[in-house]
Formats: sequence, C-alpha cells, structure tokens
Amino acid sequence: MINTPYLLFLGDAPDALAAKVAQGIRDWRPEFCVGQHRMTGCKADMGLTDMTLIEARSAGARTLVIGVANRGGTISQAWKKVLVQALESGFDLASGLHNLLCDEPDLVAAAKANGRALHDVRVPSVDYPIANGIKRQGKRCLAVGTDCSVGKMYTAMCMEREMRDRGMNATFRATGQTGILITGNGVPLDAVIADFMAGSVEYLTPDNDVDHWDLIEGQGSLFHVSYSGVTMALIHGGQPDALILSHEPTRTHMRGLPDYDLPSLETLRDMALPLARIANPSCQVVGISVNTKAMQDNAAREYLAEIEMRMGLPATDPFRYGSGSLVDALAKI
Repeated sequence: MINTPYLLFLGDAPDALAAKVAQGIRDWRPEFCVGQHRMTGCKADMGLTDMTLIEARSAGARTLVIGVANRGGTISQAWKKVLVQALESGFDLASGLHNLLCDEPDLVAAAKANGRALHDVRVPSVDYPIANGIKRQGKRCLAVGTDCSVGKMYTAMCMEREMRDRGMNATFRATGQTGILITGNGVPLDAVIADFMAGSVEYLTPDNDVDHWDLIEGQGSLFHVSYSGVTMALIHGGQPDALILSHEPTRTHMRGLPDYDLPSLETLRDMALPLARIANPSCQVVGISVNTKAMQDNAAREYLAEIEMRMGLPATDPFRYGSGSLVDALAKI
C-alpha cells in the first residue's frame, strides 16, 4: 500500500502536459494532495500550495509522488538530489516511470538507511497469459485517440462516475501509471512484454454480469509511431463493444513528433473500427470526447456542435461539460 497523503513532485516539467500524472491525481483524488514541490524552471502548476520537503512533512504528507511523465520515463540526475533528500526527510517515494526507483542504487541505499519504501507502480505483478480472443460476458468501452495524452483516461473516469450516479453497473479499468495511482490497481500495460499485452487486457476485463460495463483506460494512438503498440493491445485484448473517439483540437502536431500531423476524427474512426471488429464484430463508435481545456467556452461549444453535425455522433468534453451524452449512447447498446 502507498501511504497517503501525497506531496506531488513536478520536478522541472517543461509544460503542464508533462506533469499529467500529478494532474490526474490532483483532479481525481484531491483529498490525497497536500501540496506540490517544483524545481527551478518548472512550468507546470497544479494549483496546489508550493511546499518544501520539510513543510510538506509537517503538513502530514507521507509519500512523494513523481508526477511527471517524460519521454522515455527517466529519472534525471537533477531530480536525484531531491529524491534522496525526500527519503532522508521521512518520505516514501512512488513512481510510474519506466526508470524504476528500485534500479537506482543511491535511492535504494537512502531508502534502506532511512527505513523508507520505494513504490514502482509500472511493474507488472502478474504472469499475464497470451490473449486467446475468446468472447467474454459483459460489455466494454474503450477510448481511442488521435494522439497521446488527449483525455482518454479522463473520458473513462468521467463516464464511470456518471454511470454509477445513474445506478449503472460500471468499473474503470486502469492501464497506466496515473490510473493505477488514482485507483490503486490495474495493469501497467506499456511495461508488459509485447506478446502478453493483449492477454493482460483480457485478464483486466474478465467475464462479468451481462449489464456490466468496463470503462477501459485508453493508451497511445494508432497514429503515434512511438506508442501505437499499446493501443493495438487494448483494441484486440479489450474486445470493446463501444469506442469513444478522443481528440485535442488545438495541437499542431503529434505529441513529441513535430513532423507528424494529427489525423482527423474521420480517419481515426475509419482506422480503429475495422481493427476493433476483428475481435468483436459488433463493436460500434458511439461518441466523441474532445479535450477543450485550451479553448474558450464559446469556441469549445461551437466546435462540439460542429463535430456532432459533421459526424452524426454525440460530442462533449466530459470533464468540462459532463459525459451524459456518451453514457446515453452506451445505454442504447
């Protein structure tokens, strides 16, 4: 168990999106968050109180959570000094990076010397099977994106909350470090050996009640040359009955790939649906989730209305305007 509450470490994140782990925890588990700790040059801000390590410990924080998801998931030498100081100040450490805390000798030594714990949530804890493609009872919904970090996790979590408020049978299934830190369980999909990724998603979403919906956390994008593999594993292992298309309309290129343009929503639909129907011939695209955080309200609403008219599907920003229309679409399946 990871001890709460948390001090969120934003390091030297170059922008808010680089601190998406911290943002997810701040938005979905604010009761866990005592404050934030930022280094010189950090351009991310969760709107929490900036605290030194000593101030945060005095305020009750028990675990320093690395809230940054950088390209490659590495722990920089600049961070190391802060992380060692945190262990010496009485914090446990939690991280979802590929660069594991337990693989860093200086962190392991500091943790041992100070009686502290290191939590690496991006380590598979199960021997997952190879996918078998056998149809499972229950229903599943997956958000697929035009790019990485466009709001796929938020879409699933907003829908789960709305469905539970309506008395529907629904469960959010975490497949990444942020979702796991928020919910306490899930599959760290991009750390699973490739042959077993689809099988791990089958494991995560087993047979269930006929009226039960699994809201599967989406990852990557079919159009992102760095991370398309995890998306394919979710599409085939998840056997979704419903797809939600996810998009962030203000981007000029794929995240981290300046030479690659984002596909249109129509292109995403026409690529994802045939692939999903390999595993589940009944799969449908039922709605569109748009991350409008960077847009003014009037512009966002106009954009959503245009998308609905153009695509003939409900479109919303589920975090900003609610996910009711997406849940209504699921209820019709």
